[in-house]
Amino acid sequence: LLILCFLISRHKFKFLYPALQCCRRIHSDVKPKDPFSLAQRDLTSLYDDIKKELFVGTELKSLCDYYFDGNGKAIRPMIVVLMARAMNIHSNREGDLLPGQKAIAMISEMIHTASLVHDDVIDGSDQRRGKRTINEVWGEKKAILAGDFILSVSSMALARIGNISVVKVLSQVIEDLVRGEFMQLGSKENENERFKHYLEKTFKKTASLIANSCKAVSILVSSDPEVHEIAYQYGRNVGIAFQLVDDVLDFTSGASQLGKPTAADLKLGLATGPVLFACQQFPELHVMIMRRFSTKGDVDRAWQYVLQSDGVQQTRFLAKRYCQEAIRQISLLQPSAERDALIRLTEIVLSRDK
Repeated sequence: LLILCFLISRHKFKFLYPALQCCRRIHSDVKPKDPFSLAQRDLTSLYDDIKKELFVGTELKSLCDYYFDGNGKAIRPMIVVLMARAMNIHSNREGDLLPGQKAIAMISEMIHTASLVHDDVIDGSDQRRGKRTINEVWGEKKAILAGDFILSVSSMALARIGNISVVKVLSQVIEDLVRGEFMQLGSKENENERFKHYLEKTFKKTASLIANSCKAVSILVSSDPEVHEIAYQYGRNVGIAFQLVDDVLDFTSGASQLGKPTAADLKLGLATGPVLFACQQFPELHVMIMRRFSTKGDVDRAWQYVLQSDGVQQTRFLAKRYCQEAIRQISLLQPSAERDALIRLTEIVLSRDK
């Protein structure tokens, strides 16, 4: 029944769905290494390197250092360094990172963190990663300036890499972040366009950074557009899957696990995957979506509708399909421990609970 529902919804919402193709398995009796452990050697100095880039002798430094405390998951730079090493081996080079690739890993974390600072201002959030947000501690004006400063420093680091193609690719990320945020502020009246809008917004706000960072490290070692596309598509599919699971966790995890209040998206007026899938069983949700859950009782009713529907299961199923496409793409590379770790990462993305 779940598969039938998905196929019906897939016919209705075709945009950005990955090809449903079989994936090559890893033909090895050796279990792939944990991606976090494998990338650790390249990420040991990540936050110290970022703090050196952000060094200013003013209050601004305290704001900028606030989220670079080493307590973040560092998912994006981890993916970047694993992709870089996998690409280096695929291109018949040494596996070690090039200086430019290491810089891209650092830049990806800086762009991501700057976007979090700005998101918290836009959303009026008071918690992030289990502690008070920058805007809650220092106020909105200083938070906006801190986010801007982190972005400007990351742009300077990007320019120092000295590769025009890499600059162009990573500049696209910043444009996508802004466009994605604008998309989130709006909604589509047409029900058929709503899921397409949601997936495109998800790509721009979350997956673009991962996809383009992966592509950037591949550009530094290969001139083959097909190789660049493999890196890009892996990042794109993993990034979308990551956000789909994140949207599920807003309904299934407690605030203590997430480090932020649950039902946060509904309270912000956002209809994510579980809600959009639930609409197929509870059409009453359409009216609530259009008024952005602003009427008293909307959030609680929408929450109940989602839990009574198979919206959570369908969203997880969709995330699994994106991960399968990510595996299919990365399996086209030459075998390496890093390639296999990126395959293992898709399992971690699907099974995470925070």
